[in-house]
Amino acid sequence: MAEKRYIVILGAGESGVGAALLAQKEGYTVFVSDFGPIAEHYKKDLESAAISFEENGHSEERILSASEVVKSPGIPDKASIIKKLIENNIPILSEIEFAGRYSNAKMICITGSNGKSTTTLLTYHILKNAGLNIGLAGNIGKSFARQVAFQNFDYYVLEISSFMLDNMYDFRADIAVLLNITPDHLDRYDYKMENYSDSKFRIIQNQKQGDVFIYCADDEETQKGLLKHQINADAFPFSIEKILDHGAFLQDDQINITLHHKNQESFTMSIKDLALQGKHNIYNSMASGIVAKVLELRNETIRESMASFTNIEHRLEHVARISGIDFINDSKATNVNSTWYALESMPGEVVLILGGVDKGNDYNMLKDLIKSKVKAIVCLGKDNKRIHEAFEDDVEVIVNTFSANEAVQIAYHLAKKGNTVLLSPACASFDLFKNYEDRGNQFKKAVKEL
Repeated sequence: MAEKRYIVILGAGESGVGAALLAQKEGYTVFVSDFGPIAEHYKKDLESAAISFEENGHSEERILSASEVVKSPGIPDKASIIKKLIENNIPILSEIEFAGRYSNAKMICITGSNGKSTTTLLTYHILKNAGLNIGLAGNIGKSFARQVAFQNFDYYVLEISSFMLDNMYDFRADIAVLLNITPDHLDRYDYKMENYSDSKFRIIQNQKQGDVFIYCADDEETQKGLLKHQINADAFPFSIEKILDHGAFLQDDQINITLHHKNQESFTMSIKDLALQGKHNIYNSMASGIVAKVLELRNETIRESMASFTNIEHRLEHVARISGIDFINDSKATNVNSTWYALESMPGEVVLILGGVDKGNDYNMLKDLIKSKVKAIVCLGKDNKRIHEAFEDDVEVIVNTFSANEAVQIAYHLAKKGNTVLLSPACASFDLFKNYEDRGNQFKKAVKEL
C-alpha cells in the first residue's frame, strides 16, 4: 500500500478547514497552520475531526517537512513562509486544485474582475431549477473541498479568483467562463496588467476539445489575451456591441443565444424581462445563458430562472423607494471598477455615497460617468481628501460624513424625486465598519429609518 503523505494546510478559514477535512478523509496526515487567530467554529471543526493545528504563528520545521501544501488564496507569494516553501521545492496548491483530484463532477468555473459572484449565483440558480444535482463553491458559500468530502454532486459551479488560479496546475474546467479583465489586485502581480491577465487565462489550462470556453468579445484585455493563449475548447463569445453568428449577442433589446454545433433552437429573451438590470448584467446573463444552452436545458426553464433570480445582498441591492427616490446598496463594491459598473447601470441622476479605505485607487475611470450622471457625492470615510481632489471640478456638491446614518440623511436631502441614492464606495470599509456587510447593513437600517 502506498505510504500516506503528510500535507500542511496554510490558513484556517473556510477553504483551509475544508481542505483539511477532505485530506484527512483521503488518508493524509494533516497539519493546519494559521498566522493569525482561528475562528471558534473552525477550531471546533478541526478538534472534532482530531486534526492537529496551530494559530497566531507558523512552526517552520513542521511546515517545511510537508510533501505538499494547500495555501489559502489570501496569502501572498511574498509571505516569508511561502518563499521558504518555494526555496525547498515543496508543491503549493490551491484548495480547488486539491479537491478537484477527488471529484468526478463536471466543473463549471467562472472568473473575471467583475460580476463573478452574480454570474456564479445566476448560473447555479438556472441549473438547480432545471433539476441538476449541483453544488456551489469557490469564492462563495461552503468550500469546494468540504463539499467534495461530504456530499456527492454531479456538477459544481465554482467562482474562481485569480489568487486561486495561481496555484492550479492539473485542475480542468469542463466549462470555463471569463467575464472580463480590468485592473484589480495589481499589487499581487508586480503592477503588470499582463501578469494579471495571464493569471485569469489559467482558467482554460488543461481544457481539451469538447470542453467549453465562454468569453466576452467586447472586453479589450480578453481580446489581447486570446492572441496569446491557445484555445483548445469550443469557444462561445458574447457581445452587446456586435451581432455574432455563434454565441450570444444583443439585438433590439433581445438577448439571442445560438450554438450551432448543438443543433438546438436559438434562445431569445427581452432584456426588460431579466431579473438583473443594467448593461453589465446583460453580460452576466448572457454568460449564464450560454452555460445553460451548452448543457441543453430547455429555453423555457432558462427564461423562467433568468426572470426570477434575486441577486446577492450588498451587490446592487434595491433597498427602498422613498418619496420617489430609489436607494441602492452596493456596499460590496470595494474597488473603482465595481463602482463604475454600478454607476453605468443607473438610470437618471445619482447621489453617490463613496469612500472608506482607499487601496491606491485611480479615480480617473469614473470621471466621465460622474460628470454625466452624478449630481452630488457624499463621502463616507475618515479621510476623503483624494475623493475631493479627484472630483471637485466634476460635481457641484461633495459632503463629508462619518456614519451611515449621517450619509443617508444628507443624501436624502440632496436627492429629489426620480433620483437614485447609490452606496457604491469603491473602497474597503474597515475605517468605520467591521466589513462591507456591516457597512451595507447600517446603510439599509438608516434608509428604513427615514
